[in-house]
Amino acid sequence: MKHATLVLMGLAAAAAHAAEAPKFDPKRLAQDVKTLSSDEFEGRGPNTAGETKTVDYLVQQFKAAGLKPGGDLAGGQRAWTQDVPLGRFEIKGPVKLTLTEGGASRELKQGPDMAVRASMSGLKQVSFKNAPLVFVGYGVTAPERKWDDFKGMDLKGKLAVVLINDPDFETGQGEFGGKAMTYYGRWTYKYEEMARRGALGTIIVHETAPASYGWPTVQNSNTNVMYDVVRKEPRKSHAPMEAWIQRDLAAAMFKSAGLDFEALKKQAQTRAFKPVALKGVSLSADYAVDAQVIKSKNVVAIREGSKQPKQVVIYSGHWDHLGVGQPDAKGDKIYNGAVDNATGIAAMLELARAYAKQPAPQRSVVFLAVTAEEKGLLGSEYYASNPLYPLASTVGVINMDALSPRGPARDFNISGSAKLDLLDRLVAKAKGWDMRLSPDPKPEAGYFFRSDHFPFAKRGVPAISFGSGKDWVEGGTQAGLAEEAAYTEKNYHQPSDEFDPAWTFTGMARDLELLYAVGAELANSTVWPNWARDSEFRAARDKSASERK
Repeated sequence: MKHATLVLMGLAAAAAHAAEAPKFDPKRLAQDVKTLSSDEFEGRGPNTAGETKTVDYLVQQFKAAGLKPGGDLAGGQRAWTQDVPLGRFEIKGPVKLTLTEGGASRELKQGPDMAVRASMSGLKQVSFKNAPLVFVGYGVTAPERKWDDFKGMDLKGKLAVVLINDPDFETGQGEFGGKAMTYYGRWTYKYEEMARRGALGTIIVHETAPASYGWPTVQNSNTNVMYDVVRKEPRKSHAPMEAWIQRDLAAAMFKSAGLDFEALKKQAQTRAFKPVALKGVSLSADYAVDAQVIKSKNVVAIREGSKQPKQVVIYSGHWDHLGVGQPDAKGDKIYNGAVDNATGIAAMLELARAYAKQPAPQRSVVFLAVTAEEKGLLGSEYYASNPLYPLASTVGVINMDALSPRGPARDFNISGSAKLDLLDRLVAKAKGWDMRLSPDPKPEAGYFFRSDHFPFAKRGVPAISFGSGKDWVEGGTQAGLAEEAAYTEKNYHQPSDEFDPAWTFTGMARDLELLYAVGAELANSTVWPNWARDSEFRAARDKSASERK
């Protein structure tokens, strides 16, 4: 990338003036992780006593480091927090679903047949009779790829049946990056796009390979309590019904309408695809939704810039975890979240301490500890919708989530496979530590869209989520991958994600030198990183270019 090379050359001069990367203390990292993941913090659930303890601890640490509050503005003064109102939505009572095919009706079961989400559209009761179904392929509108699955189809009063992932997932080649998932492949995009088009509902057809998880994950994730940021016009983001359906059930519905599911899926992988009505097939639904507003907080600290204080570099990470939940086999019901994500927050606190000790950077550096990541990136989504510092003058975002508390690795990774100058800079800097970027081993899983940098990215702000490497200095990739597999199976989102006194934190301390160096270089320069020209996020960034002059 010629542009990236020029950017890096331009940065060389700035780097000469940047402070040398300070050293980071593994013992302090251990102490912060141990405290935040202790039973006393009750799993750090939003809107609980655990939240109050967590927020108080973070504020106390930021204050002790010598930073200033960077949160909500009131009476000319910044607070340490940003209030985040969250909508909480829960289905009350039974979900009645009736499928009619060729004049015959049968009941569908919530969970085994369909996974219907509690409506976040503002409706207290979702009730409709004999709604027609329309197959809209992958449900993609991508002008920059000259792709439109809708061809003028009016979805008002209709249920859109849509495939998961991108049109080129199965073939591995095409307009959407082959196996790597773009945002158009993510289920959140499908729901948003149908809502924008005024659909009565969206029904996503589940298939294990393109979804990257089985039906039990879909069922568990979608039939419980839902959360969302509080929206002024929820119907613009959520159709009344949002649901998933089992693949075989969907294929049978197509068959009863005289259609071949697999043949239509092949058509949907081409630009020429046009929506197809499922003739003689309709769905009726009736279920009640309890909606409440709860309050949570993002914690925000700032190291103010000396020359361009209104231009900001952000380090982010989520402070929340799952709180208190179902007990495990040992009867433990506190989901401590030591790795996920007390590690990222400990890293942020150490970075804050380092920036506070160094001379003030030219641009401001913001430390943003967000809430409700585990509920769907809601703290970061709320900040990105209601930024305390304009997104146009946000230089970039470095997010930290579930870092390794073990020894150093020879590599690092980022969530996903995005192409952007910010990553080029990270790759170039990492050479100073003999570290390399390891590509995302599962780009089709869409990890890029599942971390707190993403709400910034989709609004055009250059943003990445940093991940610890797997090629360990001691033990190589065999040890690193074995540890990751063991964590995923035995501890991820389980009460057993607890602090281990054997953790050394030496790898994280070393990684923080790199993350400090990249952030400090940006904070002491005048460059504005951007996305690659073919990125789906480039247009949003370019749109705000005049605000950076």
